[in-house]
Amino acid sequence: MRHDKAAIVLDLARRMAASAEGLTLDEMARDLEVGRRTAERLRDAVLYLFPQAEEVSDPPTKRWRIRDGLSAFQQAPTTTELLELTKAAEALRRQGEGGRAAVLETLERKIRAAMRSTALNRIAPDLEALVRAETIAVQAGPRPFEHETTLAAIRHAIMAGVAISFIYNRGSRPGERREVAPCGLMFGRANYLVAAEIGSDSPKTFRLDGVADVQVLSRPAAPPEGFDLTAFANRSFGIYQDAVEDVVLTILPAAAAEAKVWRFHPTQTLTDNPDGSVTVRFSASGMRELAWHLFTWGENVRVVGPDRLKQAMAEALEAATRAHQTPAS
Repeated sequence: MRHDKAAIVLDLARRMAASAEGLTLDEMARDLEVGRRTAERLRDAVLYLFPQAEEVSDPPTKRWRIRDGLSAFQQAPTTTELLELTKAAEALRRQGEGGRAAVLETLERKIRAAMRSTALNRIAPDLEALVRAETIAVQAGPRPFEHETTLAAIRHAIMAGVAISFIYNRGSRPGERREVAPCGLMFGRANYLVAAEIGSDSPKTFRLDGVADVQVLSRPAAPPEGFDLTAFANRSFGIYQDAVEDVVLTILPAAAAEAKVWRFHPTQTLTDNPDGSVTVRFSASGMRELAWHLFTWGENVRVVGPDRLKQAMAEALEAATRAHQTPAS
C-alpha cells in the first residue's frame, strides 16, 4: 500500500512538471480518479517532497506546478513504456506512415540518450526480448497516405490559423484547386484532412492521398465557431459524413459475447435481451461504411433500423452478386 501511494505521489509530481500552467485541485482529482480531499493530501505530499513546486494564482482558482521539471533519475522510463513506444513506431511504419514513425523513433532515441547508462543497461536485455516476442498484426485495408511535407504544411497552417490551398484529385471535382480553412487531421485506415472550404461553415473530409501541391496562404482562416474535431469524428461510423441516423442492431445469441466487447461506435449502448441476443443502439452517419462492416458479422446481425442502412446493405449485396454471376454460355 505504501508503494502504491508513493507511485501516485510521483505520478502527480510528473503531471505537475508536465503542465506549463499547472494543475488545479479539481484537475488533480480528475486525472488521478480520486476525491478532492485525497487530491489535497497528495498535493501536500508533492509540495513536501519537491520544494521547487510552486503555487500559481489563477483567479478564481489556484494552480500548482513544478517549473524546472524532475531529475532524470525520477523520470527514468520502464521497460514496458519503452516497449510500447517501440511498438507504436513499428505499427506506424508497417502501415506505411514512415514520417510519423520517424517522429516516435526520434523520441525514443532522445529518451534513451537522457537515461543513465546503468539504467539503460539494466532494461536493455528485457526490452530486446520483449520486442522479439511481440509483433503487430497488419490488417487488410487501404494503405494510409503520408507525405511529410504535406503534413508539415497542414500542421503549420492549423497552428498559424491561416488558409491552405491544394489540388484535390478525388471527390466530385477532381483536379480542381481548393481553398480551405483547416480544422484538423484524422488518422486511421486512411488519413484525412478535415477542413471547411472558404465561404462555407460545413467542414468535410479530404483524403490525403488525393491532396497535392499544398500551399500555405497568408489569409486568416479559422475553423467554424464551436467546431470540435472529436465530436465531428464521432458523428460517423467511419469517415463518410452525411445525415446522422439512429441505428438499432440485434446481435443474435451466437455472437452476443463478441458484441459485448466490440465497439461499434463511441455513442453506443448495449441491452441484453431475454433470448440471449444483444441490442446495440447508437447515432451515426456513414451508412454505406457501416453496411460494409456489418457483413463481417455474417448471419449473426439483424438491422432493426434505419431503412437507409437496410437499403445500403441490399445495394452492396446486389452489386457483389452481379460481379460474381457466371456469364450465360
